[in-house]
Amino acid sequence: MNAMNVPATSASAPSVLRLADAVTGANTLEQLVRPLLGLLEEVTGLESTYLTMIDDAVGVQHILYSRNSQRLRIPEGLSVPWHDTLCKRALDEQRTYTEDVADCWGDSDAARALGIATYASTPVRTSDGVVYGTLCAASDRRRPMAAGGDRVMHLFAQLIGQQVDREQTIERLQRDNDALAVSASTDSVTGLPNRRALMEELELRLAHSDRERSVLLVAFVDLDGFKAINDRHGHEAGDRFLQRIASALTRSARTGDFCARLGGDEFVVLASAPDDEGPVVVDSLRERLQRATTGHFDLGDALSIDYAGPSVGVIPAPKHAGADDVLAQADAAMYAIKRARKSARS
Repeated sequence: MNAMNVPATSASAPSVLRLADAVTGANTLEQLVRPLLGLLEEVTGLESTYLTMIDDAVGVQHILYSRNSQRLRIPEGLSVPWHDTLCKRALDEQRTYTEDVADCWGDSDAARALGIATYASTPVRTSDGVVYGTLCAASDRRRPMAAGGDRVMHLFAQLIGQQVDREQTIERLQRDNDALAVSASTDSVTGLPNRRALMEELELRLAHSDRERSVLLVAFVDLDGFKAINDRHGHEAGDRFLQRIASALTRSARTGDFCARLGGDEFVVLASAPDDEGPVVVDSLRERLQRATTGHFDLGDALSIDYAGPSVGVIPAPKHAGADDVLAQADAAMYAIKRARKSARS
């Protein structure tokens, strides 16, 4: 709505210019509402002006922003039960103004406690027609509404509703963008970080280990016999097995460890250790991961398996190496373990 389409009232030309400045210069709801509350006092002749938000889920009305220039104090941040408010009564009765609150709504505890004698309000609605809150003006004395004041309140409520729409749209887009970012870096079956997230993390940790006196350990976990589980029990059981393995890896992780699903039946775990402890921690990490992923797994639907464990290869990442090269070396270490396990079984 064009801010200059202001209904004829007692508002002066400077007030109209202030309205234009408020509308064109506001980037946030607060930046818009604060000057509008001052203008609303001028237009209505009521010394307390405020914007509320209604939380239907918990039955509470919150006073977001308020302006009090005389004796009546409407405290900003106040929360009151929605059922007892003048705003709800005004909405229900479609009454936008009264200069005798005691006569209209004498049983309102909130009005009595605040000392409101004259009251005006209009709902603030979003573009889908939902009531976001109310724009209100009040006085502790009986006062007539200035000519055209109700139309100006309606205009201001529309401007506020449009700003609320904009901010809600931005928040929704941000949530959607965050969800997409998480989805793009998360394995849909196990919930672990996926290959993309792994490679990004690996690059970061390689750069960090180059700068610090630490060694990056890269463990490559390959689930021997996974195809047989899929073939015998079906892909749903196979997915549940992958989930159990992911949970086992996560539970076994130490502070700072990073677990990811590379793809298929392959997982990777990143860990760090001081430079002088590298060789000892390599064996310790391999044994820890082996124990965590070996044994009895309940796959649901009365199905359980005893799993002999994966092949786990662990390497200390060479200094100044790239992520692809380090991953290839960890893969080679895993295959060396796999060959040794096959030889031991034959």
